[in-house]
Order: sequence, then structure tokens, then C-alpha cells
Amino acid sequence: MSTEPVPCAAGCATRRAVLAAAGAVGAVGVAAALTGCQTYGKEAAAPPPEPPAPAPTRSKPQAAGATRPPAEPPAPPPPPAAPALAKVSDIPVGGGKIFADKNVVVTQPKAGTIKAFSATCTHAGCPVSEVDGGTINCNCHGSRFKIADGSVADGPAGSSLDAVRVKVSGGAIRLA
Repeated sequence: MSTEPVPCAAGCATRRAVLAAAGAVGAVGVAAALTGCQTYGKEAAAPPPEPPAPAPTRSKPQAAGATRPPAEPPAPPPPPAAPALAKVSDIPVGGGKIFADKNVVVTQPKAGTIKAFSATCTHAGCPVSEVDGGTINCNCHGSRFKIADGSVADGPAGSSLDAVRVKVSGGAIRLA
């Protein structure tokens, strides 16, 4: 046997050309094989949408790696204080004053103690008419209520006046 190379006739390929062609065919074959791994009959799931970019803010730069808590909306302003019904000094000690437009009667049974009650009599729904002699009086049928707690002092009313919440601040009396 002869080990000398045989000259190639026209149109024959060299070993180097054959190996290069085989490599190219192999790469195309692998790509074709991977393409065949798709699931047919189902659409591929779309990737999730990108989250929106945060709006730019004008704040001091943070240190690298620092995290910022989410911004909270500002707290709403407190509601305005109710207008004062009266000053404590306007309410006589041992007596009271009726505020018909607010349907409330404010009393001061002893100095510095402020109480408030509904100005509607529990007997027949008439408005109370005066505060005198330590009682809140209804002139419709003669019912009387104690200024300290609104309880019935004299009938025909059978139940106490409803208490009304008030707040005393800076010498002013306000509905709470």
C-alpha cells in the first residue's frame, strides 16, 4: 500500500472542506432539533409586562444599597373646631343656659363642672323653656329635670334628658 497522497481530480473535495461542511450541517441540525421542541397547538405565553418606571423625585441621593420606604400620602388636616357655644363664665353656677338653635341646654351645677343635655322634653317633645332653681323646666306640662344629670325631678316626664357631649377648652364650651 502506498502512503503517498493521491492527487484529487477536478470536483473532489479535500478532507478540510468535508469536515467544515459537516460542522455547518451539524449546527443547522441542532438548531432545527431545538426548534422542534416547541409545544404545538398552544400559543407561547407572553412575558409579563415591565412594571412602570417610578416617577422621578427631587430628593437627596441615597447611599448605595439603601432602601427607601414607600411614600405615604400626607395626613388630612384635622377638622376645624366646632364654634364655641359659650364661655364657661357665661353659664351661671347652679344654673344653665338654653341654646335653642343647637337644641342643647348647658348647665354648671357647681363651679367648673359643665354638663349638657338635649333641650327637648322627654314627655311630649316640647322644647324646654328655662333653667331656674337647679332644674331645667318645660312649660308645656310642667316637667322638671336636674341640672347635674338631666334626671327627672318632677313629672309628667318619665325619663331623663339625653346627655350631649361637650368639650371645654381654653374656657370655651363646644359640642364634641
